[in-house]
Amino acid sequence: MSRYRFHAHFRARLYTVIFGTETPAGQTFDIILIYAILTSVVLVMLDSVEALSALYGSAFFRLEWFFTLLFSIEYLVRLYCSPHPLRYMRSFYGIVDLLAILPSYLAFFITNVHFLLVIRLLRVLRVFRVFKLFRYLSEANVLLRSMRMARRKIFVFFFSVIVLTSIFGSLMFIIEGPQNGFTSIPISIYWAIVTITTVGYGDITPQSPVGQGIAALAMLTGYAIIAVPTGIITAELSREMSRSRQKRSCPVCKCIGHDSDARYCRLCAAPLATPGSQDIR
Repeated sequence: MSRYRFHAHFRARLYTVIFGTETPAGQTFDIILIYAILTSVVLVMLDSVEALSALYGSAFFRLEWFFTLLFSIEYLVRLYCSPHPLRYMRSFYGIVDLLAILPSYLAFFITNVHFLLVIRLLRVLRVFRVFKLFRYLSEANVLLRSMRMARRKIFVFFFSVIVLTSIFGSLMFIIEGPQNGFTSIPISIYWAIVTITTVGYGDITPQSPVGQGIAALAMLTGYAIIAVPTGIITAELSREMSRSRQKRSCPVCKCIGHDSDARYCRLCAAPLATPGSQDIR
């Protein structure tokens, strides 16, 4: 019985340190983990530089496996001390923690897949928990809700742009032809997309006066439509922020319309309740 109690106490202690941030030990663990993640990602990036890889390739390889084994042990310990291991495995952070170590093992079967270890950067999102930055998460949720509300308008806009680029591409294929680099309609559509989005690689350019006129029209069209999705998102963001203000009411005078960061009522100066936030693990 004493062994069972010791085992339960040990698991609870591990859970407090690994998943919690309220204790000094938990905060220290998460901060060390973040530094380890950043160091491992920097090493992967340096290893992709051919000159550095030729000089320090073996050191990069050993360090990469050191961090992989370290994160693998951490993942297993999280499974061990979590009250609901399956729930943790299916959670966002559980999936990210697993993806952070898989590329090293897959590198035995797939070449260069270990460079996908940069996905470990997603684990740094735990900094929101460590430093109590939940207010930034609430602002991010407002932006995500705005984008979700505008998804139909954005889809219609995107479909319209596809139709427009297909028309421009087909015209350029007919007018310029293969002799000027427009070897097919898909290649011509690629040129139209590059032109309308104002990227302009310059790998394919029209030579005839008519083609250059159409190119100029495509460029002007690109400038004309580039602000459309921004306007859509801005309008939805304004509505969402207005709805968020309407949800905050004064507990004393019931006045609504307070900003998300307001601490006191704008009419009676009574303290406002702090917006709740959920822990992200």
